[in-house]
Amino acid sequence: IVVLGVAIALISTINSDKVYNEEKGSTPDASMKNSQVQVVPVSHATAVLLWGDKVIYTDPTGGVEAFAGQPPADIVLLTDIHGDHMEPDTLSAVLGDAALIAPQAVKDELPEELAARVRVLANGESADEAGFRIEAVPMYNIPESTDAYHTKGRGNGYVVEKDGFRVYVAGDTSGTPEMRSLTGIDVALVPMNLPYTMSVEEAADAVLAFKPRQVYPYHYRGPDGLADVERFKQLVDAAGYDIEVVLLDWYARS
Repeated sequence: IVVLGVAIALISTINSDKVYNEEKGSTPDASMKNSQVQVVPVSHATAVLLWGDKVIYTDPTGGVEAFAGQPPADIVLLTDIHGDHMEPDTLSAVLGDAALIAPQAVKDELPEELAARVRVLANGESADEAGFRIEAVPMYNIPESTDAYHTKGRGNGYVVEKDGFRVYVAGDTSGTPEMRSLTGIDVALVPMNLPYTMSVEEAADAVLAFKPRQVYPYHYRGPDGLADVERFKQLVDAAGYDIEVVLLDWYARS
């Protein structure tokens, strides 16, 4: 009877973890494994990064209500001109006193009041904000073409660093040579949605090249629905490197 009770309790614990995973999109201890940065999914390409006593928003969209309960941003990063990355009304509502980092193409598309707030970074340039080093990384489609969804030099991915801890927000990109040559990445947000970025296979291959400690699939909805992020995890796990794939639900509000 005691053994049966223990077994029932164990099954109950496993099931409750499963419910947590399905409802929250993560494992109960995911944030504990990452002691430096907590990644909070908002939607698609939009995230809140809680990093010590600082807060970073990436590509804020979805209206102010999408950020209900979140602390105000210290830094806002914009990657590209498309509406799933640049939404002026949402940006105006959540920017507050935050530093705003974007490429020139994004600044050119913003209303004058917001454009005046932008600190422009071109690919390869860096800036210091709120105690962080922020480097703009190229994001673009391969093969390159003038009519690609994302042309080289227009948008930015970002590597954000503080005290040697490095977070990579890839933006809309293929598995470019610049991505594959990154080093020392602790946390990576990597897209996978054809035809706009890359397949799960290409994303896994790129991740296995630069080997972040943790990788979060994001930006994984395309014309045919959601990409198979479980397949991505299987491919990365099967390679045998010490890379933790964290699956969060970026589409709970859809």
